[in-house]
Amino acid sequence: MSRLRVPLSPALALAAGLALASPYRAAPQDARTHLIIVAGIGGEPRYVQAFYEMGARLAEVAVSRWGIRPGDVTLLAEQPAMDAERIDGRSTKEAIDAAIRSVSGRAGPADQVFLTLIGHGSYQGSEGRFSLPGPDLTGAELSVMLLQLGGRRVIVANTSSASGDFVKPLAAPNRIVITATKSGMERNEARFGRWFIEAFAGESADADKDGAVSLLEAFDFARTEVARAYEQEKKLLTEHAVLDDNGDGQGSADPGADKVDGRLAGATFLGKGAALAGGPPPGASPELRALYAQKQEIEKQIAALRAARDTMDTGRYEQQLEKLLVDLALKNQEIRRLEGGR
Repeated sequence: MSRLRVPLSPALALAAGLALASPYRAAPQDARTHLIIVAGIGGEPRYVQAFYEMGARLAEVAVSRWGIRPGDVTLLAEQPAMDAERIDGRSTKEAIDAAIRSVSGRAGPADQVFLTLIGHGSYQGSEGRFSLPGPDLTGAELSVMLLQLGGRRVIVANTSSASGDFVKPLAAPNRIVITATKSGMERNEARFGRWFIEAFAGESADADKDGAVSLLEAFDFARTEVARAYEQEKKLLTEHAVLDDNGDGQGSADPGADKVDGRLAGATFLGKGAALAGGPPPGASPELRALYAQKQEIEKQIAALRAARDTMDTGRYEQQLEKLLVDLALKNQEIRRLEGGR
């Protein structure tokens, strides 16, 4: 007889999804992240400035916090003269293609490529577009450009309005596609990008407190903060972010490590985030290595519990899961304390 299964509470479901073992693995610790940031056309001076500042903040955090090499960060903006030292070129369609081609020529097979689009979007005719100086960029056009990267892990975060139409053409194996909206018809100004970038800049998005922020954690943090902002302003939510990482071209509004989408995103990090979320760093003390071994044992227990979920009473399953997640959080705190509070 099948058992009645009651959904986990949202907080417990998120924690479980982040902690549970996954068939996906984080990139090797020596793999590099190549970051391409595109700040599109603003249309008004305030947007030109805002889009540039968002892109510059992500670029700065990627280097200073997540250890991405400065030479592996490319920032394109509408007006390069605003910051000639930091901006690498104008954010045209040709420049985006050239940046991707450049990365494809220097990236190793295990490296990952993270492309972030910041700006306005639109839906014209039958397809969504990302607004650029000159011709705008469609999802189909970007899909062709990304073929240059072969089978490398690719993350595309289109944080513009009407961006949901990019999910289907960009979907592919070993690829994470994040959009600020669920379709091309959500055309109001999107706030998702601000919070998505803040996820990597602040501490709040690190839900499992392991010192790293996965793409899944960043997505969930941004989605939650957007909804909170609309609620506080008593406005109808006009943007619904989605994530696709199983290659089926169907974005999920509530992904997780134990759901259709979210497993790859949960195992993907920027720069040294993979090392923080994985095993002990090189040269770790015996005490620190022991803590990491204990952490991995807890993670194995969580994975075993998950495998037995369908055979268990729901209340008993949630009780055991909650205990293991608390144990995991406490172990992560011990590790961070021994590593100097990182």
